[in-house]
Parts: sequence; structure tokens; C-alpha cells
Amino acid sequence: MMSPIIASITNQGILVQFRFQFRFHPQFVRRHYSRNSVTDAMHHFNDVSDDPRLWIQSVREQCKLGFSRSEIPVSIFHQLNCFRPRPSIILFNQLFNAMCKIKPHPPFSTVVTFSHQLELSGLRPNCHSVGILANCYCRLGRLDFAFSLLGKRIKLGYPPDAVIINTLLNGLIVSDKLHHAVQLLDKVVKLGIQPTLVTYGSMFKGLCRNGDNARALNLLRNMERKAPFKPNVVIYSTLIDSLCKDRLLPQALGLFKEMKVKGVLPDVVTYSTLIRGLCSLGWWDDAKDILSEMLNNNIAPNIETYSTLIDMYCKEGNVDEARGVLELMSSRGVHPNVITYNALLDGYCLRGEMEEAENLVDIMVKDGLAPDVVTFSTLINGYCKYKQIDKALVMVEDMRLGGTYITPNTVTYSTLIDALCKENRLQVALHQFDEMKERGVAPNVVTYSSLLNGLLKNAQIDRAISLRREMENNGVAPDIFTYSIIINGLCEAGRLAEAVEAFSYLVAKGLRPNVRTYTIMIKVLCRQGRLDDATELLKEMAGKGCSPNDCTYNTIIKAFLNANDVAKALDYLHIMRSKEFAADATTASLFLGLLTNPNVSDGDKALLQKYFLEDHGKDMRMNEPDRD
Repeated sequence: MMSPIIASITNQGILVQFRFQFRFHPQFVRRHYSRNSVTDAMHHFNDVSDDPRLWIQSVREQCKLGFSRSEIPVSIFHQLNCFRPRPSIILFNQLFNAMCKIKPHPPFSTVVTFSHQLELSGLRPNCHSVGILANCYCRLGRLDFAFSLLGKRIKLGYPPDAVIINTLLNGLIVSDKLHHAVQLLDKVVKLGIQPTLVTYGSMFKGLCRNGDNARALNLLRNMERKAPFKPNVVIYSTLIDSLCKDRLLPQALGLFKEMKVKGVLPDVVTYSTLIRGLCSLGWWDDAKDILSEMLNNNIAPNIETYSTLIDMYCKEGNVDEARGVLELMSSRGVHPNVITYNALLDGYCLRGEMEEAENLVDIMVKDGLAPDVVTFSTLINGYCKYKQIDKALVMVEDMRLGGTYITPNTVTYSTLIDALCKENRLQVALHQFDEMKERGVAPNVVTYSSLLNGLLKNAQIDRAISLRREMENNGVAPDIFTYSIIINGLCEAGRLAEAVEAFSYLVAKGLRPNVRTYTIMIKVLCRQGRLDDATELLKEMAGKGCSPNDCTYNTIIKAFLNANDVAKALDYLHIMRSKEFAADATTASLFLGLLTNPNVSDGDKALLQKYFLEDHGKDMRMNEPDRD
């Protein structure tokens, strides 16, 4: 008698038990059992004595279906290894192949061990066995062992072929040894061994993932010249995506045009990738042209295309158009996902339409979609931007207490801390910062910079310096915006020497000052009375490709006016006017005040009167408040 098996299947929450005998007919297995149910049945089966041939056939069928965990094939291996005569290497290869496909953690090391056991017991491997073993070594990061199998293949009488070469190439790609992969590809092509199109695809994916667009494009040209097949739409789409991510849109558009000329038709992925890239740079008109071409070619947009369009319209400030896209996609049977809703939500929040934003989240939930941390962070950003910080605090508290099942992340806390600092609620911001760290959420450069700004505005200089040290000790490198905040804070606190030191430090670190950093530093030098140094820094700034703005010119003009150097002030006023900048309120007031100042010489007053008589005074308009 065969041993009966009690199997249990859970179907829609109901536990159903049934008794059956392990006499699987292959077609019956394929037709009636899912991967897990057959696996569970085989897990309980230990008696193969009744009909070994039928049992072996069932093993073959199970290998085709796959395994959900490694215990089952391990048990099967030991039973197969006890057979006498032992099954052929082909059956073991089928089993090992199936084991290598177990997710999420294939037992590669177990397959290696079993392979060695078989060989030591006298079962001769074939070329397929060697290929499986090479793949396992590659996945285990032992490329040296994998490459040693090439020699073993030759000893067994199997010369290298595309299968083993593809395995080794993929191993190099997975291990990020792309340079070696390209070299190996060149060598094997010269030997007349052609990698498959799939391997070429993996090569392009690896190169593009590393941002090596130049080598990827070179590989494309070599493939066109030497491979027996031409690049397909997947390869072109991969390259276009990489170029778009590196903001190389002219090259991406050129490759897009080239693929069409060569008869490779773009698909929805190609179009969506290009539209997303164009939108990321604000090339809205080009994105719309590509969309029109896509629709004219009867290629239906997918969810990524629609989501990108919604994001584009929202960034343009055209939320109504974005809402129309959402309605259109729903009418065409394309269901929005969380990314789609988040894009539209951001549009509402950017316009301060918080009630519409809240309603959209309700619709999203009714559609069966769970808001994610981006959803909540977007809402919090909207509340903060439009002075509803208490609402933002309540939402973060709900998240923290688990009411929303979503944990606040770095972006969430950074948004809130920045808003609190700008509203001068420094103690609340510091509390959120401490809570953030207690919960294991790592602050980033934005978090630290926002808090530094708050501390410095409240004249807590020493605490700010201590926070900067903490920032660097935690491996967060200050960026140019951080240094601008620090230098400005030190300047406002009158700690000018430290401000100069901080500027020198950032230059030594290789950071490039921006217009704000230079302007702040010019202000520091002017307050120290070092007008010649300020003038030199202004020249250096322009020489390094950083154009001074109206704030920069107003800063240095005011410094010369305060020093009663009217001629120099007027020189810079001429330069400022030539660049179509205008004097701010303080600068204009200083100029006018000099006309009645008894400490100003008659010659300088004459210069001022001449200036006004020449009708230059029209540019002394008070068009904006003093930003210093």
C-alpha cells in the first residue's frame, strides 16, 4: 500500500482538507496543482518504492513548475542520489536549474555542494552541469572559480559556447566589473562566439546603470557592425533612458531619431522614457510633440506616460489640465496608481489648494490605494508652505503614533523643521529634530541647513557651530547652501573673521561659491572696511562664470556710499544699469541723502547732480526692499 498524504489548501480563508495518493500523472500535476500545493504534497512524500519511474516523472514535472522553498528540492536530491541505478545527470541538472530559480534567496551554495558530491561519487557532469555551476559561482561572487570552469569544459570535450560565455558575462555585469565584461565580449566575438541578444541587453543595462553612456554608445556601434542581429527597441530604450537621466536630452533625441531611421519602432516605454526626460528639464513643448507623435502612431499611453503628463502639467501650474489627464486615463481603463495621485496632489499643494488636496486623498483611498510616505510628505509640505504648520504638526504626530501606518522619513521631518525655523518656532523645530534622531531617521544636509539657519537667525551662534560639527561627525557633508547660511549668520552676528575663515574653508574643500555665497562674502569684506578686497572678489566672481546679481551690486554700491566714495559708487551704478538691474530702496535713499550731506564734497555733489540731470535718476526707483 502507498502512504496516504493529508494535504491542506487554504482557499479564501477556508481550510479544506483532502486525502489523495501520490500517483501524479504529469498532465494532472500541471492542470490541478499550483506551485505551492504540489510542493506541499511532495514535502510529505517519503515513499518512492511503489513506482520509482512515476515518481521520477513527477519530479521532472515539479522542476518545471518550480519550488517555493529549498527544503523540498534538497529532500528530492537525497532521494535521487540513493537510487540504484542512479538517474542520469540530466535529471539532476533539471533539479539544480529549478533550485537556482527559488526566490528570494536561491540556494546557490547548496547547488555547488551537490554538484561536487555527484562528481566525487562518479557521476560525470555534462556541459549543462558546468554551465549551472558557473552561474552559481558568479552569483556567489566567485568569478575566479566560474572562469576556471572554462578549462574544465574543454577537458570534458565541450569547447566554449555562447551559453557559458553569456553566463560569465552576466557574472561580470552583476559584480559591476563592466570593464572586464566589455573586454571579454570583444575577445569572444573575435573568436567567433556570439553572445545572445539578451546578454547584449544585460551589458547595456549594466553600463547605463553605472552612467557609462560613452561606453554604452560605443558598444551599440560595435554591435551594429559585428553582431548577427541588430539592436532592438529594448536596447535603444535603455540607452535613451540613461541619457535622459544624465540630462543629455539632445543626444537622447538624436538616438530616438536614429532608431526610427533604422527601422526600429519605438514602443510605449521608449516614448514614456523620453517624455519623462523632457519634462524633467522643463522642455514642455518638446514633450507634447513626442506625445502627439506617440498618439498618431496609435501607441496607447501607459500609466507611466499619464503620470508623467500629470506631473508636467502640475509643474507648469496647470492643475486643471492635469486633472483632465487623470479623468482621461480612467475613462480609457488605465487605473491611476499612488505615483499618479501623488503627482496631482503635489500640483494642488503647490497652488495652496489644500482642501482639493485633501479631497484627492479621499478619492485615492476610495479607489483602494493606500497613501504612502510621499503622499503625507506632500500634504505636510503644502500645509507648511501656506502657513498651516499646526495641521502639519498634527499629521506628523499621527504618523509618529502609528495612526496612518506610515512612518515619517527624512523628507517629512526636514520639510517640517524648515517651515518651523522660517516661522521662528525654533524650540519646536529642535524638538522635532531630537525626535527624528530618536526614531532612527537620519537627518540629511537639508535638515541640518534648515536648523542652522534657524539657530543663526536667533543669534545662537555657538550652538550652530556645535551642530555643524555634529553634522560632519555624522558623515553629512555641508554643501554650498549650508556654508552660505553659516557665513551670513556669522556676518550678521559681527563675527566677521570667522565668516572669512568659513569662506576660505569651503573653497579649500573644492566647493564652488554661488552668487549668494559671493554676495554674502562681499558684504562681510565691506563691513570689515576692506573695499579693495571686496572689489577683487567681485572681479573673481565674474571671472569664474558666476554673474553678480542686483543684490551683489547694491551691496558694494552701498559700501562705497557709506565710505563717501561717490565716484566709485556711481561707476558701479553705471555697470548695474547696463545689466538692467535697479537700485533697491536703501541704495536709492543713500544716493538722495548725499545731496544734502555736509560731509560730502562739492565735487561729489556735482557728480550726483550731473547724474540726475542726465536723467539717470529714473533708475533710482525703489523697486524692492533691501535684502541685506
